[in-house]
Amino acid sequence: MQTQKITDKIVNWLKGYAENAGAKGYVIGISGGVDSGVVSTLCAMTGLKLLAIEMPIRQKEDQINRAQEHIRFLETKFPNVQGMTVNLNEPFEALYSTFEVDEAHFPDQKLAFANTRARLRMLTLYYYGQINGLLVCGTGNKVEDFGIGFYTKYGDGGVDVSPIADLYKTEVYELARSLDLPESIKNAIPTDGLWDAERTDEQQIGATYPELEKIQKEWGTKTEADYSGRDLEVFRIFSKMNRAAQHKIQPIPVCDIPEEWRS
Repeated sequence: MQTQKITDKIVNWLKGYAENAGAKGYVIGISGGVDSGVVSTLCAMTGLKLLAIEMPIRQKEDQINRAQEHIRFLETKFPNVQGMTVNLNEPFEALYSTFEVDEAHFPDQKLAFANTRARLRMLTLYYYGQINGLLVCGTGNKVEDFGIGFYTKYGDGGVDVSPIADLYKTEVYELARSLDLPESIKNAIPTDGLWDAERTDEQQIGATYPELEKIQKEWGTKTEADYSGRDLEVFRIFSKMNRAAQHKIQPIPVCDIPEEWRS
């Protein structure tokens, strides 16, 4: 992978987009993961203002430590970066106590609260983005955004730009190494950080990113009959999640009204 060309392309694209939009720069959520680590660094490299915000909600200590370490890395290396922490525990707990909590009757409640965390962070990023004249920068990669839809609609999927959405997760790790990010970020095990119990992406999905990438690269050219063994298992996982995520992947459907009905 030509990491330097890709890095230059994304940095110039981010800078040009913000300048054309009349924005001062970007705001981004820092999770302690490789995606936010890479994207925040690319934003910082534009020379435009970058507001890097850690937003803990019932967060695990290792995630907090990685996020804070990365923010220090950015602030030390780039004078245009401002880091901050917005503790969202209290507003989340207020929502938790306000919403109806009845897991016996609503089995999807834990997932709904996980998505609520992501949406609360989206709200926070847009607040700080608006008062500072900044665009919200997304951190989703190609597998998450266009393969299995592994993100929260109007949560971490609610962004103004998505600079690494055409890169696979393994390619994001390559960029992390080429950008010489902190070791903790380069080696971070993928997790969405939305659950009280530690749950890695692989545990939730049932497949690794390299396994999913293999299927996505062959998607549309091969069918279930072309696979066997573990590849067949991953194909079925990918296929099921891709079907379920079409409401995220496709544009919002609009009910078209015939023109002749308007008169």
